[in-house]
Parts: sequence; structure tokens; C-alpha cells
Amino acid sequence: MLGKGSSRGPALDLLLALLIGAATCAAQGYKQRGFLENRATVYPQTAPNDSAQAVGESLFRYEAFYQPSPALQFNGAIDLRLDTHHQVERHLKFSWQDREQQRPTGEIRRLSAMYHKGPVTFEVGKQFVRWGKTDILAPTDRFAPRDFLTVVDNDFLPITAARLTLEKGTNTLDLVWSPRLTPSRIPLPNQRWAVPPDLPPGVSLHDAGVAFPGGPQSGVRWNHTGTIEYALSLYQGFNHLPSFDAAPRFTPAGIQVEVSRFYPKMLMAGGDVAIPARWVTVKGEAAHFSSRDPRADEFALYVIQLERQSGEWFFVGGYAGAVVTREGTQAGDFAPDRGLTKTLLGRAAYTIDANRSIAFESAVRQNGNGTWTKLEYSQAFGQHWRATTNFTVIRGDVGDFLGQYRRNSHAILVVRYSF
Repeated sequence: MLGKGSSRGPALDLLLALLIGAATCAAQGYKQRGFLENRATVYPQTAPNDSAQAVGESLFRYEAFYQPSPALQFNGAIDLRLDTHHQVERHLKFSWQDREQQRPTGEIRRLSAMYHKGPVTFEVGKQFVRWGKTDILAPTDRFAPRDFLTVVDNDFLPITAARLTLEKGTNTLDLVWSPRLTPSRIPLPNQRWAVPPDLPPGVSLHDAGVAFPGGPQSGVRWNHTGTIEYALSLYQGFNHLPSFDAAPRFTPAGIQVEVSRFYPKMLMAGGDVAIPARWVTVKGEAAHFSSRDPRADEFALYVIQLERQSGEWFFVGGYAGAVVTREGTQAGDFAPDRGLTKTLLGRAAYTIDANRSIAFESAVRQNGNGTWTKLEYSQAFGQHWRATTNFTVIRGDVGDFLGQYRRNSHAILVVRYSF
């Protein structure tokens, strides 16, 4: 049974028709894949607003692709989730817009039709759109909201969009139009990844809700390949990360601060470049964000990155920076992209053999006030099973973006069966 106030809707009906129809026919153009994943997370320390130290999660993902002709392909995918920590909703519905505070029990992860012929590719529906070249932080990646319920272990969210890609020689033009904002999912206020501020006696916070903006988002990116690869991009829409307004309200019990979320309109202009050299590949990416909303900051983000492949080793290292060109009037914001600036970032990965790999990632604030380090080991067992474990250590000062999560060091074990 579906949750209260929800219905299957035309999108889910179309997805079910696609999956069932394709599965019952013996067409050569039908492909499927998926996995069942169980994840256990252990936190050695409790947090002021969260005493839980163990979290269990399960995710089932099914993907289907049907190609009735060489030029046309239909894509569909669904996610089903359960957990022990109420990060997942407790009623069954299939989410299309991904605007829930919690993760939905069921989500239409992808539902799109794609036409490709010669230099033209056109995809419409729910899909993933990625821009930029840098791996650590991509300032121009504006059509890529994320699930930040656990801030340092995040995943991308799909958007509803129409995307036209035109190729000619070494040049590619990418045009994207989305009818509405898909926001990033932020930490739940009653859980450890939402760090409560220190408030004076008699002052409390109250969630006053969210105001989602209306209107579309659009963008264009031109990319040139060759010895040196570079791109220019322009985006007009909304910030998928929220800003906060705060308004005090006097009550008999004291001062209650009404905190509301909004998503300011923005214009982004940026570019990226990749320059291969003898020993390393140099990558750079930068973007400036302006807004007519006086509540929003105007700022620039940039990344300089070096990467090298040496045998089974892969190294990435770089620096992310930010410059604020105008301060807005908002009370604050949730901005992991800006939170990871003024930071040295690095990653090293080693492929041991066909079944085993190890990876190390780290972020260190340039003033030393915050550090994040992750060590991960992954091993496959046969064709279908894989186990992955990682250990994350976070340290720093409470006033630092990374340091505020210093009580959230954790270990994760993931067991996945793929089919």
C-alpha cells in the first residue's frame, strides 16, 4: 500500500510498464542489472543530539535498459530502502521530485528516453548530469545535487531534465534545461550530522519550513578536446544547497528563533581545463556565482589539481579555494562545497588484483583547524559478492566545517550482492 497522500502517478506507471513490458518480451535490446546492499555504520562516540552509535541500512537497486532500435533507448531504475535510524521514511511511496527531508522508501532513480544518432544525443526524463573535470571538488557541477544526510559519505541525486548534446570534431556543445529545482538533502536536525549551535539560556530554534522556488534551470557547456582539453560553462537557476533565514519570536518560555530554508537564484559562469604533462596531468576549474537576491553571498570557487597514474597506483592531489565578492544578509547556509575550500585535498588508490583494491582520501584545512581522513578496502568474492570496509577519522575545532564533525568518526562495513 502506498503512503498517505501519495499515489503511483504517471511516472511510476510508465516505469512499471517499461520494466514489465521489457522483461516479458524476448527482445535482444533489453538489459538489466542491480544489487542488494547491506551497510553497518559504527560511531565510537555519541553526539549531543544523537546517542545512537550503530546504524543499519539496506538498499535494493534495479536498473533496466531497453533499446528497440539502434538510435533509441529507454532507461529505468528504482531504489528501495530500509534503515534503523529514521534517515529513511517509514511509509512506502515512490519519490519523483526528491524533495523529502528523509530518504524516501522508494525512489524512481532514473526514467528517461535517449535518442542518439550521429553527432546528436538527446535525453529527456529523470537522469544524472555531470559537468567539470576536477575530481575533488567541481565548482561548475551545478546540475548535481547530493544526499548529505551523512555529510562525508554522500551520493548524487538525479534531476528531471532535457539534455541535448551536439558533437562536431573536437568540440561538444551540451544544453540542459530542467523544469524545477532538485535540492540537495541536508542532515536531519535531530541527528549527529546536524551540529546544533550553542545557544544562550532561554533561546531555542524552531524549524519554520522551506520555500522551494518556482521556475526552470538551464545551462550550456562547450568542451574542446585535444592535447589540451578545456571547457566554458554557464548556468542560470538556483543553488541546490539551502541558505537560512532567522526571525526571533518572543514566547512566555523565552525567545524562539524561527529558522526557514530558501534556495537563492544564481548565475554561474565558469570553466575547466586539463593539461597532460610528462609526469602528471594538471587540472583546473573555477566558477563565479552571482545573485540578485540580497540575502545570498556572491563568491568564486576554484580548484587546482594534479593527478598521476603509475602502474596500479592512482594519485590525486590539489587545493580548493574561495573568494567572497559580496556578503549577503542571510543568517547562514549549508555549503559543503564552500566548506571544503581553503583546504588541501588528496586521494591515492591501489588496485591489488582483479578482486581487491585499497584507497586513501584526506582533506586538511590550510590552518590545521580541521582534518578528514578515510581508508577503504574492497574485495570481491566470486562474480556477485563484494565486501567493502572503510574507517573515517575526523578531527578539528568546533568552528571549522570539518572540525564540527569531530565526534562523527566512524567505521563502515558494506556487503553487496550484484546481479
